[in-house]
Amino acid sequence: MNKSTLALAIVAGIVGLPSVQQASAAGFIEDSKVTLGLRNFYYDRNDKNTADNRNEASEWGQGFILNYTSGYTPGTIGVGVDAIGLLGVRLDGGGDGDLTDSRKPGQLFPLDSDGSAVHEYSKAGVTAKAKLSKTELRIGTLQPKLPVVTFNDGRLLPQLFEGGQLTSAEITDLTLTAGQLEHTKTRSSTDDVGLRIAGSTAAAESNKFYYAGGDYKLTKSLTAQYYFGNLEDYYQQHFVGLVHTWALPVGALKTDLRYFDSSSDGKNSNAAGRAEGYRSSGFWVTGDPDRGEVDNRTWSALFTYTLGGHALSAGYQEVSGDSAFPFLNQGDGSSTYLITDVQINKFASAGERTWQAGYAYDFAALGVPGLKASALYLSGDHIDAAGGDQQEWERDLRLDYSLQSGALKGLTFTWRNASLRGDAQTDQDENRLIVSYSVPLL
Repeated sequence: MNKSTLALAIVAGIVGLPSVQQASAAGFIEDSKVTLGLRNFYYDRNDKNTADNRNEASEWGQGFILNYTSGYTPGTIGVGVDAIGLLGVRLDGGGDGDLTDSRKPGQLFPLDSDGSAVHEYSKAGVTAKAKLSKTELRIGTLQPKLPVVTFNDGRLLPQLFEGGQLTSAEITDLTLTAGQLEHTKTRSSTDDVGLRIAGSTAAAESNKFYYAGGDYKLTKSLTAQYYFGNLEDYYQQHFVGLVHTWALPVGALKTDLRYFDSSSDGKNSNAAGRAEGYRSSGFWVTGDPDRGEVDNRTWSALFTYTLGGHALSAGYQEVSGDSAFPFLNQGDGSSTYLITDVQINKFASAGERTWQAGYAYDFAALGVPGLKASALYLSGDHIDAAGGDQQEWERDLRLDYSLQSGALKGLTFTWRNASLRGDAQTDQDENRLIVSYSVPLL
């Protein structure tokens, strides 16, 4: 048996195809790709204003991300399968998790029963797919990247969701997407867990997140977006966005406008359901009967001017309503489609107003391709709190270099540094050192 037939037999067994002979049709194997991603990640955090200044984090790990993507069988409806396997190996666990060690583990790895980081952890997923013309159905493991739901990839291994998604591009310049998610494996966990939001309790999980929407290219330079998301028993969310690129006589200006309108759903809509744990974070006066109910409008505008290797950005975001901005958040790392979702903070508290300014430079303009640097500063205020309005700020620095030639072409080095200060949370200084490389195996 040759390698192609053996690989096909394994895949056929996974997805339950009737026979290896059926799946061996042209396209399924010939268009298959296998890549191994290597990610070496060092994480260091120092919390500044804790009770004993001992709450630090320092962890180091090696991640392996194996991706298999098949082609499609021929015919009116093509079928295929994708698979992903993830392994994280501990190089430094960041302390024992007890009072004798100032370092507190749990940033890159799941915790063992004694509070220390596990030596390794792994997870995997399989996605069955079918394609008709320009419409594709995917069922199984998903990693959506949409305005109303975005998977997190900010640590050693990425987050995985389970569900189904339909994407169609049958109409010129219009891409439609709809789906349902039921569970997630968070970035530092191997378990399937239900879905919830910040402010809820672990027992108050939902197994239904519905989403639908589309991107329409009105012109070559203007794209309009609308998406709807619904986490059952928590919230309904409408999103409208506009992205425009304006080619100027000197340089170009990109405008990114976003608006979210979120309201309560199901158990979050009534006091009894919120008492069960189906509630949102935010600030309410004592005795407010609506305490914990989702009530949020968030809008933002981000402008980026580019000229040669330079990119200068400025933006503003405003959060209004009684609750914080709602999004899928199991408390173990999450991402949002906000212009303020940065290295440490998200600037998404109830009432918060945030200004930001950034600068980035691509050194390819100076003859050093692969080298990029950026700096970003955000300042948020008017955060609703019991003691009065609070404020916070964050400064992020980033440096990337990717080898452009040689045997290790594509090997990338990244340094990310951030400082967070404010009234609303613990002050933090954080560094991330990441070395990543992708090896094509097929």
